[in-house]
Amino acid sequence: MKPAKPMEKMTHPTRSLLKFITCGSVDDGKSTLIGHMLYDAKLIYADQEQTLLLDSRLGSREGRMDYSLLLDGLTAEREQGITIDVAYRYFTTQERSFIVADTPGHEQYTRNMAVGASFADLAVILVDVTQGILTQTKRHLRISALMGIRHFVVAVNKMDLIAYDHHRFEAIKNDFLSLASAYEVKTLQIIPVSATEGDNVTTRSLNTGWYQGLPLLPYLEQVEVTREALDAGFILPVQRVSRPNHAFRGFQGQIASGRVSVGDTLISLPGRESARVKSLLVTDRTVELATTGQPVTVQLDRDVDISRGCLLVQNPDLNVADLFTATLLWMDDTELIPGRSYLLKLGTRVLPATVMTIKHQIDMTSGRQIPAGKLFKNEMALCDISLSENMVFDEFKHNRTLGSFILMDRLTNMTSACGTIDHPLRRSTNVIWQKTDVTREVRAAQKNQKPLTLWFTGLSGSGKSTLANEVEKRLLAMGRHTMLLDGDNVRHGLNKNLGFTEVDRVENIRRIAEVARLMNDAGLIAITSFISPYERDRGNAREIIGDSYMEIHVSTPLEECEKRDVKGLYQKARNGQIPNFTGISSPYEEPLSPDISIDTTHISIEEATDLLMQQISRYLSPL
Repeated sequence: MKPAKPMEKMTHPTRSLLKFITCGSVDDGKSTLIGHMLYDAKLIYADQEQTLLLDSRLGSREGRMDYSLLLDGLTAEREQGITIDVAYRYFTTQERSFIVADTPGHEQYTRNMAVGASFADLAVILVDVTQGILTQTKRHLRISALMGIRHFVVAVNKMDLIAYDHHRFEAIKNDFLSLASAYEVKTLQIIPVSATEGDNVTTRSLNTGWYQGLPLLPYLEQVEVTREALDAGFILPVQRVSRPNHAFRGFQGQIASGRVSVGDTLISLPGRESARVKSLLVTDRTVELATTGQPVTVQLDRDVDISRGCLLVQNPDLNVADLFTATLLWMDDTELIPGRSYLLKLGTRVLPATVMTIKHQIDMTSGRQIPAGKLFKNEMALCDISLSENMVFDEFKHNRTLGSFILMDRLTNMTSACGTIDHPLRRSTNVIWQKTDVTREVRAAQKNQKPLTLWFTGLSGSGKSTLANEVEKRLLAMGRHTMLLDGDNVRHGLNKNLGFTEVDRVENIRRIAEVARLMNDAGLIAITSFISPYERDRGNAREIIGDSYMEIHVSTPLEECEKRDVKGLYQKARNGQIPNFTGISSPYEEPLSPDISIDTTHISIEEATDLLMQQISRYLSPL
């Protein structure tokens, strides 16, 4: 950690664009600080100044200038006096160009703060001098570090409220230095400011003669943010293959790290084919050299099998695997449960992924490791993640682009989490799927049938187990080779160690899906009868099993199921004797688009089986 030397001129011959965020706790003055900085530096237009003057008369500062209005653009923000969304501003001084993201301080908007941090090189963390370092201050520091920020400025704000007390400032400074010692910090400057009065915002304040460092804006103009990406090997995540005509084939994307020149030899991943760079285009200009951050089109001197999601690199020693350990920041209102399947987006690649285990939760304020079976919104944890197939990635500490990702909900496509990769799991490369000469196709041909998984789902008492049993008897009479997996039977053996909590239900269904897939590989028709109450878990089963999966919803309503209550379970659940009982104290999510749906309320088992067999027969290959 390198604190800047007092009043030192940190010259840089060609200072790059500085992307930074402002963060901290609620009402620490983030928007006011940046607004005042833009105003004092005359970086706003005349009409913006007039609007600010007019709006301030109606604001919350009794008619005095309210600089936060320059950034708080939403009506709700102005009414509540808080920042909700991330406000981005671009501005330029004589020394440098900037993009600032003013991020919200409220805990419920932590995901917005994380979004802002993901693009930034430096974080300006505000601390209210009258409050000191709060929980949200610590949370924002940890999230900034998770997102790869290594350069920090601490603006100790509202110094005017304590008469610019040097001792109070020093106490907060020492507290923050102690807090920051747990992180990989490359530069740290701690500045006493008053966002409302303008002390040390753009110019030195006479009220803080004891402070010998630079004010905020001059410091930001001159701080050197190390660009490790320029020194790293060349990496281009391919976003698009350009084929305007038969004579041109170019691979387009934004350079994640390094530089590339015409004539360089590049290697494609995961295919590992090599070729030389024939030409380079940045936008529509032909160039000889392209570097980090530039949008580029690369034309190679020979045809290589590359599509969206592949990489062009100079160093092929990147991880190609399907398992890794990552630090996750959970952003979803729905809790994270191990075994659930999501879509993982890393660079330009999107793959189904499953959070296999939560190794431990990370306390946001202390960093302490806490055992956890679930993860709730705004919590952080170390997790093992499994991908549906191999992906090219790197550890975050080595490559920010190839080491960071997001998880998306498979039903809504909303972002559920962001994460950084700590390391690959050894078993992802040591444990290799063994290809055998006797394949699934050979086994299916021997049995002269198409392998299927008939996945029966429905409430307890709906008739799914009875129907599954009748369907198997019919198939057996037709000469088909089958295996029935019943929910209760499986819990006597394979899943004997699982209970009925949501976590155990998720794992129960995952295991059954894996077994059904193996049975399909054996050429069998697998028939499963499980409540499987959650839509996303059935979606995960469909992903595991693949095209052989056929979902049959036995849609008998709850009222009818309770009337039957063959095992007396509903009555016990109503009496509170059975917790987590589906339909009573635990939800059942009806399938959104089942392959077959059948209600057994008003028909006999024989009639229901006849109807099912008519529809199932469409999926069966003739003997």
